[in-house]
Amino acid sequence: MSIDLNRIALAYGARTLLHEASASLPAGSLTALIGRNGAGKSTLLRVVAGLEDPAAGSVALCGRPLAACSPQERAAVVSFVATEKIRIADLASEEVVALGRAPYTDWTGRLRPEDRALVARALELVGMAAFARKSLDRMSDGECQRVMIARALAQDTPVILLDEPTAFLDLPSRYELAMLLRRLAHEEGKCILFSTHDIDVALGFCDFAALIDTPSLCCLPAAEMARSGRIERLFAGSGIRFDAATGRVRLADE
Repeated sequence: MSIDLNRIALAYGARTLLHEASASLPAGSLTALIGRNGAGKSTLLRVVAGLEDPAAGSVALCGRPLAACSPQERAAVVSFVATEKIRIADLASEEVVALGRAPYTDWTGRLRPEDRALVARALELVGMAAFARKSLDRMSDGECQRVMIARALAQDTPVILLDEPTAFLDLPSRYELAMLLRRLAHEEGKCILFSTHDIDVALGFCDFAALIDTPSLCCLPAAEMARSGRIERLFAGSGIRFDAATGRVRLADE
């Protein structure tokens, strides 16, 4: 397994977000992390990335305890794409992607030919090769998101984490991004975990769905999650309903 969560506990002040949460996600799979606002999705991703410590429990990546990894070793195993919009003027997208090679360069940051080849390939994989010299402040939200995913690919890690990558995107762009992540997981052998509020994307494109229903975490194959009734229970009393037949969330009176 590429990601192993062992009895993870998360807390926000006195509030328990997760208690003894365990899950295992294999290489070559795409998993959506779903749950209501404030459930701890972003916190859990940061814990898996090694940016925060859990209140209890442990994380292993590719069979190695995360706590035993140095920052340099961690950077070679896991990459993280945050949810914030990034607009960098006068910095070409290929230069942004090249930042993913930082863990492998010397103190000068000089790129070797093999580093430049990985940057070019990462841009090609996300369909942004033609935008190599274009700066992010001249791109759409979807194009910028692809560049940031290319940066994670250039980092060449077996595990990729993304915090709400479909936020700020219109519906066609959300589906395009989901298909891209699925292809990268299956064809490149990556273990990709991303948080999302798009239930139809989570169930329609992903191999697994990991549902936070405070304080528990349930990880199931996406089709099994759709049939389990857990999503309906999550939205009970919220004024919306989950249609298991279509995998869509609708207003309760529709």
